[in-house]
Amino acid sequence: MTQSTSRVAQIATLLRDEITSGSLPVGARLPSESDLAREHAASRAVIREAIATLRADGLVVARRGVGVFVCEPDPTPARFMSLSLSRMSSIIEVLELRLACETEAAALAAARRSATQLERILDAYRLVNLCLDEGKPTHETDFDLHLAIAEAAQNPFFPELLLMIRPGFMTRPSEVPIPRNTHLRDEHGAIVSAILKGDETAARSAMRSHLSGSLSRFKSFLESRLQPELH
Repeated sequence: MTQSTSRVAQIATLLRDEITSGSLPVGARLPSESDLAREHAASRAVIREAIATLRADGLVVARRGVGVFVCEPDPTPARFMSLSLSRMSSIIEVLELRLACETEAAALAAARRSATQLERILDAYRLVNLCLDEGKPTHETDFDLHLAIAEAAQNPFFPELLLMIRPGFMTRPSEVPIPRNTHLRDEHGAIVSAILKGDETAARSAMRSHLSGSLSRFKSFLESRLQPELH
């Protein structure tokens, strides 16, 4: 676990404790990202990921342009219970789902994004590139970029889906290595550029190309691992 990932977990736990203890009752508005960042001496990206964790747990809900509010606990059983990050096949299945959904989310984001959402997408894109420049892991910043694009689609089910499958972005056991994408900067750049221009077709195509490449790399790794068993 990276230091940043650990910090996200720590802050999410603190906020979760405030909610479950009643310090933040149902209906209460969470402090702004800036206020939480100052309070916990953390970056806004870390705060955003901590809140995303609470959203995935069904503890808070974001209301666009208003803020994040504590909500009634969701009695529905957790979804995607069969997701196993120790199985390469499970990761491939998640990528197939993302390929089906995120391509259209990118096209909708190009058509519907607001100026504020564009700014959020650009900020997230810069953070991914900063991690690449500094040789740091990009799991968290990559997820935040895809989440920003999904939110810009102006359909709440797209970001909700990403939050449900968030573990597939964030962590994988050491025995399941992550095939390196040496073209990540360019692939993300093509997606963001198309959304910036409002080009739905190009955004859809760029997202499909990006996720198809990831899917192909994982499939190739799985096939190489199976080769000895086939001989």
